[in-house]
Amino acid sequence: MELSYEIKRSAKRRTLTISVERDCAVFVHAPQEVPVEVIRRAVEAKRQWILGKIRHPQKYRELPHPPGKELVSGESVLYLGQPYRIDVTSGSGEGKAQFSGRFLVSGNTKARRRARLRSWFIDRAKEKILPRVSIKAKQLGVTFAKAKIVEHRYRWGSCTVKNNVHFNWRLIKAPMFVIEYVIAHELAHLIEPNHTARFWNIIRADSPAVERARKWLRENGEVLEQDL
Repeated sequence: MELSYEIKRSAKRRTLTISVERDCAVFVHAPQEVPVEVIRRAVEAKRQWILGKIRHPQKYRELPHPPGKELVSGESVLYLGQPYRIDVTSGSGEGKAQFSGRFLVSGNTKARRRARLRSWFIDRAKEKILPRVSIKAKQLGVTFAKAKIVEHRYRWGSCTVKNNVHFNWRLIKAPMFVIEYVIAHELAHLIEPNHTARFWNIIRADSPAVERARKWLRENGEVLEQDL
């Protein structure tokens, strides 16, 4: 089986690492000066590990018609791990979606209603996740450059070579203990870049619910990745 992968280079990176995303895409993160042949040999040396990751049940390829919800009255959507009813109000409406034990979404087109609900989630993610990043960084004794809420399809969070930490806005649909785990996970990369035993020791010392959080993501990740 031929392995296809994308190379991402950085002048600040000192080590070569390989990652397999939830959509089975393979990325090689390499220092700027590393020759392509060295990268090819590194990928070949990790062939069995990469294939194991690709075939893992947690990974999946994007479907041509992915599952999703219709934004209609009576449907539900997750927020902080709990499902809440959606009620579509009549008329074009103004502003964003509203929440009071249920979601009230206006708009005379599906696209407009979807955009308003998405905007509400992004605002809540900024409001609830970003302050927790600063608190967790102090607890771990690390310093990050910037924390941002971003659009990721198959990643819950990321830590860049410039010490920025990014979090998927869809994460706000998960329970708080899951959010806390993902925050700790990305900040721990500022201490240990790779998923070594030391890395997981840092995570487990900070987040006792780490295994419970990982299990929740395995079981609910595909639903979480939907736009609604």
